[in-house]
Parts: sequence; structure tokens; C-alpha cells
Amino acid sequence: MVCSDRPRLSAPHRRQLELPRQIIENPSINLFLHFIITPLHLVQLTTRGKLYTMADIDLQAVHDELVSVAYEAGAMILAANPAELDTDTKLNSVDIVTEADKGVEKMVSTRLSSSFPSISFMGEETYKPGMRLGPEPTFVVDPIDGTTNFVHSFPSACISLGLAIDRKPAIGVIYNPWLDTLYTAIKGRGAFLTHGRGKEPRRLPLARSPRPIEGLGSSLVAVEWGAQRDGPNFDIKVEAFRKLTATPENGGSMVHSLRSMGSAALNIAAVAAGQVDLYWEGGCWAWDVCAGWAILNEAGGRMVHGNPGNWDPELEARVYLAVRGAPSGQKELVEEFWCVLGDNKLDYSI
Repeated sequence: MVCSDRPRLSAPHRRQLELPRQIIENPSINLFLHFIITPLHLVQLTTRGKLYTMADIDLQAVHDELVSVAYEAGAMILAANPAELDTDTKLNSVDIVTEADKGVEKMVSTRLSSSFPSISFMGEETYKPGMRLGPEPTFVVDPIDGTTNFVHSFPSACISLGLAIDRKPAIGVIYNPWLDTLYTAIKGRGAFLTHGRGKEPRRLPLARSPRPIEGLGSSLVAVEWGAQRDGPNFDIKVEAFRKLTATPENGGSMVHSLRSMGSAALNIAAVAAGQVDLYWEGGCWAWDVCAGWAILNEAGGRMVHGNPGNWDPELEARVYLAVRGAPSGQKELVEEFWCVLGDNKLDYSI
């Protein structure tokens, strides 16, 4: 497929902000500075004037608590009977929320705020329009990712628990209670899959020697329809799906096949495991991708923007492209997929 050259956007330069020493050291000044970025990943200034960095957080302790919370959430999800739950909708009839979503998030929020009171919380069911992720340490949580599957008793849903620091994924925990599969990662310490509680974790990707990526024609690609079923974004998705699957003679890439797990977190986890080569998503939120992104990074994968040209998307970009770890071919696969989109770009507001 021939594709015109596209400009590549370099990572944004972070603006430095220096504070007078008397402000930082004066414990009587009541300040909360929400947007501070420094080379040391300064993430929070408390009312006592203490500066929190990545090193101030016991990432292993946070990880272990998230795993414990995930297992408790899994038990709650399995105990719920979808046929007897009250359900509601948000955007439309396919954007579903249940009592279980709300109950699990309440449990998660209560436990995490008790264990780590200095860490902020962002959850799908308590999100308010206009809320943005700040640089301070924040738990980013989807209580049930794959609610539609859950409502239909289809066993492809999970709890997704992430920790973001300086708006970057630092820890990820994803748990599918029906299959008893737990995906975990801590920044700089690898990613793992535990199949069965108490079993030995397996390092991700699952293949000891991942295969090189040979292009879309040899790829298994994950996609989702999303809740928005009309308008320009829907049209772009439908056309992209057609181009991905059609024969070369009909202007397509003829990928091996498309997969839809109904859960962004599980799609990304499959890419991290090396079971799927590529995952394109548009319309999801930070809580859908934060945990999976942390796991993907530690498994040697890469997350770029789902629209052409941006190699360093924000956590709240809402349009994503995840590529599995491989000794070669990642960059070429991204560019080949971007060529499928051409000048089309998905547009989702926050």
C-alpha cells in the first residue's frame, strides 16, 4: 500500500516551573498546586509543603493492594446475577451501567482511599464531565470494563486498576474473574500473567522469543465498535474495518482477522501477551486504558495515537493504537495502519 509521508510529532517539551524556596519550605502556606511538572516527576505539593516524587511511593505496596482489591472485586462480580441487576444507560442503549459497576467502584474507592489517602482517585462511575487527570498520583479505575458482556453473561469483562503518576501509567492490574486471569505490571519491573490464583506468574509476552512483525497482512487486529453508532467517527471506523479486511485487489490490507473482546483493558492485555498484534481504539477513556498501557509498556509493546502522526499520545487522548512487543516491525506496522486511515481522524472530546 502506498502512503504519503506524514510528519511525526516529537514528544512535547515539558515546561519547567520553579517555585521560590520560601513557598516550598513554609509549612504554614495552604497550597495545592495541581499542574506542576519537573524533571524529577514532581507530582504533588501538599498543604504541608512536602514534595512527592515517584520515589516517595512504595510501588510494590500499591501493586499488592491493587491485586488484593482486584480479587475482592472479582468475587463481587461473580456473585452478582446480571439478570437481577438494575441497569441504566448513559450515552445510549448500548452504553450500559449496572448496580454492580457502582458497587464495585465504591468498594475500590473505599479501600484505596483508606490504604493510600494521599493518592487521588478517578473512576468511571464517579467521573464528572470536564474532570481531567492531573500530575499528582491518581488511581484510574474501571470497575467493570466490558459491562455489555457482563450484562449478557459473556465471560469477557474485567476490573481495570491503574496508577498514573505525572499523567503516565505506572502500575496496571487487570483481572478477569470468570477466567481467573490476572495481568499485572509495575513500571520498570516487567509485566506478568497469573492464570489461577496462587499460581506462578508468567512473564509477558508469553513467547520467549516474540516473532518479528511482518505487516498488516500477517496480523490479528483487535477493534471495537464503541457506543457511538452514527456520525463521522462511526463512518471512519466502518471504512477502516472494511479496508483492514478486504483483499489487496479491493484496496484492503487483508489482515488475518479482526477480534472484539468487548473490553479495552482485555484487548490491550492480549496485545501485551502477544496474542493480538494490534489494537485500535477510539472513544474510550483513561480508565479503560491506564492499567493496560502500563502492562503493555512493560511487555515491550508500544502505545501510539490512533490517529496518524502522533507517536506520544496523552493518557486522555481517547484514540489509541497498541502494538505488541517484537524485535522488529513495530514502527512499520504503525505507519502501515496509519496509511489505512489516510486523512481520516477520529475526534472525541473529553
